[in-house]
Amino acid sequence: MGLLDFVFLLVLYLLQGSNTSLVQLNNNGYEGIIIAIDPHVPEDGKIIEEIKGMVTTASTYLFEATEKRFFFKNVSILIPNSWKENSQYKRPKHESYKHADVLVAPPTLPGRDEPYTKQFTACEEKGEYIHFTPDFVLGKKQNEYGPSDRLLVHEWAHLRWGVFDEYNEDEPFYSAKSKKIEATRCSTGITGINRVYKCQGNSCTTRGCRIDSKTKLYEKDCQFFPDKDQTEKASIMFMQGINSVVEFCNKKNHNQEAPSLQNKMCNSRSTWEVISNSEDFKNTTSMEAPPPPPVFSLLKIRERIACLVLDKSGSMNSFNRLNRMNQAAKHFLLQTIENGSWVGMVHFDSTANVKSNLIQIISSKERNKLLESLPTAANGGTSICAGIKSAFQVVREIHPQIDGSEIVLLTDGEDNSAKNCIDEVKQSGAIIHLIALGPSADQAVIEMSTLTGGNHFFASDEAQNNGLIDAFGALASGNTDISQQPLQLESKGLTLNNNPWMNGTVIIDSTVGKDTFFLITWARQSPIISLWDPSGTPMRNFTVDTVSKMAYLSIPGTAKVGVWTYSLQAKANPETLTMTVNSQAANSSVPPITVNAKMNKDTNSFPSPMIVYAEVLQGHVPILGANVTAFIESSNGNIEVLELLDNGAGADSFKNDGVYSRYFIAYSENGRYSLKVRAYRGANVTTQNLRHPLNRAAHIPGWVVDGKIEGNPPRVEIDEDTHTTLESFTRTASGGAFVVSNISKLPLPDLYPPSQITDLEATLNGDEINLTWTAPGDNFDVGKVQWYIIRISGSILDLRDNFDNALQVNTTDLLPNEANSKETFAFKQGNISEENATHIFIAIQSVDKSNLTSKLSNIAQVALFIPQAEPGPDESPPNPSPDENQPNSRVNIVILVLLVVGSVAIVSTIIGATIY
Repeated sequence: MGLLDFVFLLVLYLLQGSNTSLVQLNNNGYEGIIIAIDPHVPEDGKIIEEIKGMVTTASTYLFEATEKRFFFKNVSILIPNSWKENSQYKRPKHESYKHADVLVAPPTLPGRDEPYTKQFTACEEKGEYIHFTPDFVLGKKQNEYGPSDRLLVHEWAHLRWGVFDEYNEDEPFYSAKSKKIEATRCSTGITGINRVYKCQGNSCTTRGCRIDSKTKLYEKDCQFFPDKDQTEKASIMFMQGINSVVEFCNKKNHNQEAPSLQNKMCNSRSTWEVISNSEDFKNTTSMEAPPPPPVFSLLKIRERIACLVLDKSGSMNSFNRLNRMNQAAKHFLLQTIENGSWVGMVHFDSTANVKSNLIQIISSKERNKLLESLPTAANGGTSICAGIKSAFQVVREIHPQIDGSEIVLLTDGEDNSAKNCIDEVKQSGAIIHLIALGPSADQAVIEMSTLTGGNHFFASDEAQNNGLIDAFGALASGNTDISQQPLQLESKGLTLNNNPWMNGTVIIDSTVGKDTFFLITWARQSPIISLWDPSGTPMRNFTVDTVSKMAYLSIPGTAKVGVWTYSLQAKANPETLTMTVNSQAANSSVPPITVNAKMNKDTNSFPSPMIVYAEVLQGHVPILGANVTAFIESSNGNIEVLELLDNGAGADSFKNDGVYSRYFIAYSENGRYSLKVRAYRGANVTTQNLRHPLNRAAHIPGWVVDGKIEGNPPRVEIDEDTHTTLESFTRTASGGAFVVSNISKLPLPDLYPPSQITDLEATLNGDEINLTWTAPGDNFDVGKVQWYIIRISGSILDLRDNFDNALQVNTTDLLPNEANSKETFAFKQGNISEENATHIFIAIQSVDKSNLTSKLSNIAQVALFIPQAEPGPDESPPNPSPDENQPNSRVNIVILVLLVVGSVAIVSTIIGATIY
């Protein structure tokens, strides 16, 4: 089967994108939902019962809200290993924390129980997971956030359909066409009052909201209090806790004026328009009968069972593959696999041989015994199915059910018969992790890893890139507490010619240091190894394995915090050396800094662009200001290096969320690519972002009952301008493998336009409108555009839908800067054609040297009036401050008032704009 045929077949099986969810929609019902209880959550059986009740009620609410289309069909609740045994608890199959759709875990910071969805991609794209805290699930936060079942549907819409919130805590008010200040909401039929409500002890005061002289909107402490009794049915993405709300905002009642994230990210489309455009919606019709209640499975994490299935066919003699495999497998057995795990080993060529039955790892004794079972010679053909079936036998000798056992399959060859055991693998309940070595490794096995929820890694024959050790190192269990998982601090390699030295440093920060492990490998002859701790003390006693050409050292206790220095002197010329450093959390109560990396797709067809994502966190708290670099290696060992950015421009959806992103379009060949990411503290001060998570549930400050406010407990607030400065750190992480097809060897025209501008903002300076935005590039976010087209209109819809006909601003003096630079431009407002316009709307397109045009930018706006505040209780309308007390201006001699109103992202592509 050719590569293109295979990729076409594979697409039928692949989960959409690289999202790790195992959820599938079958006859209107969502199957395979995983709700995982974090190992840090103390045992409480009520949590399980509350989850069941929440999902059951939410299923009916979801069904009605989606016009009788969707419901929750079956749900697995994943229970930590530390909880007591129960006869109802079964062993998981493919379910794991990695695939969790809902995570029940402690709050990101103490007291912050807000539910949220981890969502860092574009509109209509799936999110990562929903985070609920135990107190929220137990119903202790219902006053502040509304019923948990309704909130689950709100978060499910984020997760599954890629919609966004219709409130905005950063911009809670805006100037409406009515010339009034309105609360950001959808629909505007939701009634309530805007008040400053303060409580001290049992005494509460209420007053009307004053206008801020700078923003011309309500002051910072002003809040919108909804009426308790409402009749409006929309919208679930605004405040689903209102009793009457049972629908999503649709095209008819959507509030396009509001500065909501939904408007910014989804081109001012309503949430129901986005949902109606989803594959879920297109593949279903409304049901006539009500849905059955959800079916629940209680699954308890057990000890890990892993069997190594290692290729020893004749091709493993090439490129030093057999020895490199043994080096990586030894690192896995010595350092990666956790104590308490069961491990077996199978070798295969054209047949398979069991080399070790399952052994439970208690100490280094069992680890060393397994090292003796690694292959010493390579010959014969390749039968992947024989290896997998032997691994199943190994597992069954101790566990009749092989559910949840892991097969770590390493192969370098093609095997036309591999597809013959796909059904058996799928039915087995085992998880297949594939490590593909070299450019010829069998493609069909990707299907096995995808179907079983396993990982897919690729390592080239360029040993200095350390791909094999990275791949095995990434196979730590995702089902244990993060504090018990080995983290990779460093992974480097060099091919040395003439110069014999490989020198460097490794930073061990205070969040790690336990079980620190240094591994050095070589290709020809043992080098002279020197390693010093931060105080300059030399480290001795490396274990040298001359057969496998590796040396390693485990630091007892907790390694010293600071800069460790190494110097390796090669004895052979040429020589290839690598250095790998792992460590674990120093303290189980202090989360370590972690890096997770992924591509937005597992397979891609040229010339479609891809996006690299890397998330840098401490616990669930984002790390800002890190230097993050991606290394993307092709099948033949070519490496593309990308600096990833968290600037809210180009491929990066949200600024300062700890997710660093970049477009990848530098495809060099068809086949597999691997992703590796390195993060370290940069020249800028690296900080923790204590700001609230994006896409968190709306906190209901209180309700209006009979004209009076009944307040809810206030949210635990943290000064969001306070950033905790972090010490120096380094981390590396593997992002797995992906496959690219349809790359042409023929010369091609320019295929890539500039990226869409998504952070356009408008401010006022005298009689000029000042614009700022981040520069796109000639090819998405690389290079420099040729020019910008800026147009204005009095109608947001006209500007969005008829951009080419809107009034153009003279940009002759605007010379574009390099991609990711900050652009500024000022112009005087012209005579817009719309009569009685209340706002000026502004948008930009950029054009590259090939005349390719970007998507339309988000739409910024300024107001042409001074908005009126509503009177407070027992108050007359507030007087504006003296500088505001001017005659009302007509539109053609306007006072332009800055309105920091949220942007509206435009998704439609407009090619070939008329140039001014």
